[in-house]
Amino acid sequence: MVNETMRHRSKLILWLAAGFTLSASLAVAQPRWTVDFENGAAITTRNDVRIPGDTGTLFSLTDDLRTNTAYFWRVRVDFRLTRKHVLSALAAPLTLNASGTINTPVSFNGEVFPAGVPLTAGYQFNSYRLTWRYEFVQGPKWTFGLGFTAKVRDAYTRLAGGGVSSTKTNVGFVPLVNFKLQRTVTDRVALLVEGDALGSTQGRAEDILAGVQVRLGRNVSVKAGYRLLEGGADVDEVYTFTFLHYVAVGASIRF
Repeated sequence: MVNETMRHRSKLILWLAAGFTLSASLAVAQPRWTVDFENGAAITTRNDVRIPGDTGTLFSLTDDLRTNTAYFWRVRVDFRLTRKHVLSALAAPLTLNASGTINTPVSFNGEVFPAGVPLTAGYQFNSYRLTWRYEFVQGPKWTFGLGFTAKVRDAYTRLAGGGVSSTKTNVGFVPLVNFKLQRTVTDRVALLVEGDALGSTQGRAEDILAGVQVRLGRNVSVKAGYRLLEGGADVDEVYTFTFLHYVAVGASIRF
């Protein structure tokens, strides 16, 4: 009886060890890194500026001046800490150029630009983010997660014309809420809504993508969709609000 019990225990231990080894090997085999590249066209429909925010002249880089459609790109690297915890880093540079004339004098960042002279403007909004997200739902059809993003903003607004030029730089930290919602439609196709957003009494920021993701292979997929970038601040130092529409395409590689 003792020998029979020992044999059963030995078999149980062997099965548990085999199962643990198999699970560990599968976990190692699963890709933990994802590199996501996105690019396309950025179209500006609003870019209102007043600097200083309480005494400058309010003007628009889209209504008073003409802003060209810009090429954009961004790269995100994800690392899956565990099955449901994801850490990611994003670099998203953006530069817009505008030109035209304004029929009234413009007071901007301590300089006064005469009325009716040709003006050129530059708007930079480079964004660098570190995100942690917890994916509460990971089913065969739905994936949903929430997290936090620490964003560093490296921005400037520049105006030049009539022999005068001035540049207002702005570097700062912005906390955001991160989210991801994915609906798997077929083995290869999924619908995706993801982004960062947060609002306060002094301003707001939203960066949201809605698109379709298609898996080409086990670890390679492509995507296409619409991204909006909207927000700004209304404080004594600056008043600036921007709304951009992105036509976005991209690809992801997992390893």
